Amino acid sequence: MWTRSFIISTAANLADLDLVSQRLLRNPMDFANELRRFYGEEKANKFEQLLRQHFIIAANLVNSAKAGNTNAANEARTKWYQNADEIATFLATINPYWSKTRWQKMLYDHLNMTENEATYRLTSQYAKDIAEYQKIEDEALMMADYMAEGIMKQFKI
Repeated sequence: MWTRSFIISTAANLADLDLVSQRLLRNPMDFANELRRFYGEEKANKFEQLLRQHFIIAANLVNSAKAGNTNAANEARTKWYQNADEIATFLATINPYWSKTRWQKMLYDHLNMTENEATYRLTSQYAKDIAEYQKIEDEALMMADYMAEGIMKQFKI
């Protein structure tokens, strides 16, 4: 939801952009706080760092696309997918019930849909934007379920 708010605020030059950005960048800490209970300080901090990079790269991509800077957008996109690979690898190393390949597919799908959503918003294709966000929400719930199932299996909860 906060990524969507960031996209909307960026596209429309809304006055809340700084506040929305700050809230979006709190998400990595929120995730880390939950993961810390299961995986300890070091692994939680590593995930927080990777997820923070994810959001910063995404912001660069959206801002570059909005400015029409294709080269910068392409560079950000490449970094975004590299970051997704790092996240998938990391998650697969801390939980034997999480597959790197499955995380990678879910993350790539998520990145593709998020970029589509931003493109639709930036080009005023609001019906497509809303439909794409619904797909993102469904994918996020699937990712959350996969994460929770892996934790429950690993820690026999």
